[in-house]
Amino acid sequence: MKPIWIVDDDQSIRFVLEKALLREDLPTRSFTNPREVLQALETATDEDGPQILVSDIRMPGGSGLDLLSQVKEMHPGLPVIIMTAFSDLDSAVSAFQGGAFEYLPKPFDLPKAVELIRRAVEESQREEVAEERMAAAPEMLGQAPAMQDVFRAIGRLSQSNVTVMITGESGSGKELVARALHKHSPRANGPFVAINTAAIPKDLLESELFGHERGAFTGAQTMRRGRFEQADGGTLFLDEIGDMPFDLQTRLLRVLSDGHFYRVGGHNAVKAQVRVIAATHQNLEQRVKDGVFREDLFHRLNVIRLRLPALRERTEDVPMLTRHFLQQSAKQLGVEPKRISDAALAQLQQFSFPGNVRQLENVCHWLTVMAPAQVIEGKDLPPEVTGTPDILASNARLGHVPSSPAVLSGVGSDAFSSAAPEAEGLVGADVLAERVATLHAVAVPAVGAVSTSWEAGLEAEALELLGTDRNDVWDVLSRRFESKLILTALHNTRGRRIEAAQKLGIGRNTITRKIQELGLE
Repeated sequence: MKPIWIVDDDQSIRFVLEKALLREDLPTRSFTNPREVLQALETATDEDGPQILVSDIRMPGGSGLDLLSQVKEMHPGLPVIIMTAFSDLDSAVSAFQGGAFEYLPKPFDLPKAVELIRRAVEESQREEVAEERMAAAPEMLGQAPAMQDVFRAIGRLSQSNVTVMITGESGSGKELVARALHKHSPRANGPFVAINTAAIPKDLLESELFGHERGAFTGAQTMRRGRFEQADGGTLFLDEIGDMPFDLQTRLLRVLSDGHFYRVGGHNAVKAQVRVIAATHQNLEQRVKDGVFREDLFHRLNVIRLRLPALRERTEDVPMLTRHFLQQSAKQLGVEPKRISDAALAQLQQFSFPGNVRQLENVCHWLTVMAPAQVIEGKDLPPEVTGTPDILASNARLGHVPSSPAVLSGVGSDAFSSAAPEAEGLVGADVLAERVATLHAVAVPAVGAVSTSWEAGLEAEALELLGTDRNDVWDVLSRRFESKLILTALHNTRGRRIEAAQKLGIGRNTITRKIQELGLE
């Protein structure tokens, strides 16, 4: 195993960490300043390079923040843990947002420090394996038996130009399969042209498919080639074929029969050598029975049928796809890829994903932007996955649900909204103390009290705001809720942020960021 690199000018810190890590069979290498680290990185090989970098934030001869920036340029995937004194909390938050894995406030608890480093090592090793798999991954991912059947079918069709019908729910990846069929076919050097027949108005679809001559209709100032001509020598993918208007189905059948068609307003037949791949999420057999889809066209398209499984039918693929999409999202946004815990992955695997792979991809985009830490935990997942009502989503991600009806409803709407004015600016110590004391006086129920009336109070407050002409109800209620929750926790811990964060079940950087965002400093 590669060593843990420790950077600190304090010999006692280095000594304590070295001994603690060696007891855990974790090899170490120590440095006294950032300059030594950068020199060592330039000559390090894959075998003796760092597995994790643990660095102090303030050292003679260089800053830990500057070191973090330079290390991330050289090794973007290397987890970096920043050590800092409590007074350097703001700097640590900046470092965290700049790509640090986590930070250790000094003086730190040694067992917790070792546990954090151990977790960083595990995440690092897991991501290395995932990146190796993804580096060799094809254009489609899937280990589930149903997806392996699809891959085998694509392989068998690789030397064929036969018409293929792809069926599957929306978002399951039908266009990806169509592109793979084209890529591995004799027509791979030709164009791949896709058109969603359900997304184009009926009056324009005929021109889109077959083109038009100049003057064929108002606005047709020039001759335009349609998708069939554009796909000549290649593949035409007709998505959502089940929604094609009935009269256009007749023209499509004729093209599939002899390869000839007429542009709109044209008199000369045009011939195109095109392989057609169609896709639909609908039951075409039923649409034939209903008389809205031609039976002869159905049989012409249904030469080879490939059924794509829904994501809920191949949950074993969710971890691989999640890591892939997180890497993809980070690359698109130009940020450090986020990692995801096993617990969060297990929670994703239990979700039904009605929107299939497309929905999972969107969730990963959301997490890349919205998850507060570099390691995604279950509480960071969006409301659609956790099953939390949207109005309480922010509270759910904080990992706390009030047990008291008085917390929201017993205080009354005035007390519930009291955080709003000051939340726009800074809250003074006297205002903070007065507000928390008022809340504490009326909001402490008997231990074990169970009620949902606070939800009714929240609902009433939301309905009142929604009945006005304002369009910031989400922001207003979210800010009030989060402000009240954090203030109560700080009162409970007498202003100790780290302890308040632990009680709420959120990260220390998260509570600091929230305090700044809500103006509670």
